Amino acid sequence: MAFIRHIPPLEGGNYRVWREKYELALALSENDLVLTSPCPTEPVDPVREEKESDADFTARQRDHAEVHMKYDLERKKWDISNRECLMVAKSTISDAIRGSIPDCDTATEYLMKVESQFTSSSKAYASTLIKKLFNEKYTGGGTKEHILKMSNLASKLKPMDLGLKDEFLIHLVFASLPKEYETFVVNYNMQPDK
Repeated sequence: MAFIRHIPPLEGGNYRVWREKYELALALSENDLVLTSPCPTEPVDPVREEKESDADFTARQRDHAEVHMKYDLERKKWDISNRECLMVAKSTISDAIRGSIPDCDTATEYLMKVESQFTSSSKAYASTLIKKLFNEKYTGGGTKEHILKMSNLASKLKPMDLGLKDEFLIHLVFASLPKEYETFVVNYNMQPDK
């Protein structure tokens, strides 16, 4: 269960990362049964047929007892997985968000409610991405990583029909660079090619 420490708290703009880390942590800890399998269904108790002998009915009851015991074991595993998955989900969601999500009996239902909170608020997510993109500044390290980070932010806007033209993204990257890169920017702007 040490993997749970690596799940970032869900705070709004990080739903996709949170969900990936949540599912990864549960899979690595082999505790994702509730997310991968439906709840086992209880087998129906045998009913004595009209012309069935006592011996035949007793044999069917004995066979059914084995099936029911298997069901009880599977259901117990599934219930434990469900309880633990719910606890992990709730403990990794910030209080403000957790309070707006109604309680559910299963972890899969709860995750669907969480997902609906964030897919319906794609406008807020887009606003967050745009703010990050426009306020991003190069703070050192590799310029390649900085450019890739900004490109990644811009690519997340495309599925929402808010994609940026490459030329505009290039100018945003240049605007995020410090004065030490001014000659590079000037040289690029003087080039006739786009």
